[in-house]
Amino acid sequence: MNNKDGKPLTQPDKSRIVPMAIIFVVLCGFSFYMGIIFCSEKDSFDSIYSQKSIEFPKESSTSSLQIKYTSFPECSADYQDYTPCTDPRRWRKFGSYRLTLLERHCPPKFERKECLVPPPDGYKPPIRWPKSRDECWYRNVPYDWINKQKSNQHWLKKEGEKFIFPGGGTMFPNGVGKYVDLMQDLIPEMKDGTIRTAIDTGCGVASWGGDLLDRGILTLSLAPRDNHEAQVQFALERGIPAILGVISTQRLPFPSNSFDMAHCSRCLIPWTEFGGVYLLEIHRILRPGGFWVLSGPPINYERRWRGWNTTIEEQRSDYEKLQELLTSLCFTMYKKKGDIAVWRKSPDNNCYNELARDTFPPKCDDSLEPDSAWYTPLRACVVVPDPKFKKSGLSSISKWPERLHVTPERISLVYHGSDSTLKHDDSEWKKHVGYYKKLIPELGTDKIRNVMDMNTVYGGFAAALIDDPVWVMNVVSSYASNSLPVVFDRGLIGTIHDWCEAFSTYPRTYDLLHLDGLFTAESHRCEMKNVLLEMDRILRPWGYAIFRESSYFTNAIATLGKGMRWECRKEDTESGSDTQKVLVCQKKLWYSSKQGSR
Repeated sequence: MNNKDGKPLTQPDKSRIVPMAIIFVVLCGFSFYMGIIFCSEKDSFDSIYSQKSIEFPKESSTSSLQIKYTSFPECSADYQDYTPCTDPRRWRKFGSYRLTLLERHCPPKFERKECLVPPPDGYKPPIRWPKSRDECWYRNVPYDWINKQKSNQHWLKKEGEKFIFPGGGTMFPNGVGKYVDLMQDLIPEMKDGTIRTAIDTGCGVASWGGDLLDRGILTLSLAPRDNHEAQVQFALERGIPAILGVISTQRLPFPSNSFDMAHCSRCLIPWTEFGGVYLLEIHRILRPGGFWVLSGPPINYERRWRGWNTTIEEQRSDYEKLQELLTSLCFTMYKKKGDIAVWRKSPDNNCYNELARDTFPPKCDDSLEPDSAWYTPLRACVVVPDPKFKKSGLSSISKWPERLHVTPERISLVYHGSDSTLKHDDSEWKKHVGYYKKLIPELGTDKIRNVMDMNTVYGGFAAALIDDPVWVMNVVSSYASNSLPVVFDRGLIGTIHDWCEAFSTYPRTYDLLHLDGLFTAESHRCEMKNVLLEMDRILRPWGYAIFRESSYFTNAIATLGKGMRWECRKEDTESGSDTQKVLVCQKKLWYSSKQGSR
């Protein structure tokens, strides 16, 4: 047969059709199979970061990220207390309703400061722990508002070149020690290791949390940046764990059932307003069987109302509303004496099961994850503890210090989490920390107090330092698997955070920052330069940063560090890995040469 132009028409070769059809079917089947594998392994990819078992490319031992050296300028002197996401300069952009202006509002990319935050004139290395609990250099935190406005309450007082912390507070002007002694009489569980973690809302200068450290209780003190100048900065300068925060419209950056005890000493939080959302948030983060301690209005209103610029009828009404709300949240009055009242959260779910469908506040539905805590709106509903976790309540969880080494049952929430992975993680971090102490002899001494693990999994780094004179802020990335419940169940403290943004703290508040594979995991989201500038902001002069990182990134980090006036040295890991290195950097002390605004 010929075609139209007279040329013979080529017939298809039937002998080739069958093999090609077979190949086509095989390829389709292979593609389908790979699609199944890819989908089923999605969670595995997420877990790569959460477990820190990062597979580096083979060529990473020879290739590296190339960064051009840049000398970063100084910020002006009026940025010495710069907190980017809680900046008073930007408050006017946000409303005062429920104090939303005090929440996190990070600047957009085009407003970010790419400069080095200077220390105050006359800044000195902080006084060493434990002496720092009672005094700090005035020039390091040169703010007089509390000294002037709260002088009769003895929060602090200026003596020569120092601030002295007598241990006073609004509800304990004669000293926090006697206040906590009374509290221990009311709550015997504070003495035997039952209570290990606590949160202090509206912490002042964190004298309550500082006193509890000697009693084996690790307290995370919380306060906003407001007219009480530098409360959190004072706390951290003293060497006491603290973080900037406010209960307003967003959840606090902690998972549910985290703290054994919560405390409010005349923190002026309107607990019964807005559907009780503030107390509902305390209920969410408090462990089943945990204690909520309140001193100040409306407690002891019968004797105190005259000093509160109110009437006895108003205070009685406030107390009755508070008691009614607490009862609806399955709290029971535990003990009360003088100015202190203690309620206890239900140790089991029996009370919640008895709540009617139309109860107020209602139970939260399944649309809101209990542990979601990064820019998660507060809702006026009760988070009921998951009944499958029967050993996470205060009456059943191990006492401190045994709790540190017992695998929490909530490890099942973490991908591939198990008793063996936790034990292996702890074993590895003991080796790593032993090696770090050879690289930085100050680690383990009183020269390093405030430490941050910037992307922890189970808190193994903090566990390896437990016998040293340090405390560790364990940070779990909002991008990673949420392992923070495991950290809290071990008796450690921490927070969720996204390192593409600034951390909720003041400048110069940490002696040591540690990260393990953070840039390998998140450099596609967060610009390395911005993360390092944030590290420089929160690191104290003469403080250290330890990068356990892919070889691909270490030279670039060192180059950027040099531009921030850091001194860095690259070391092998203890195992001599070609794909991973340890970079140790130290921030130097310098003073501002600029005046006025940038």
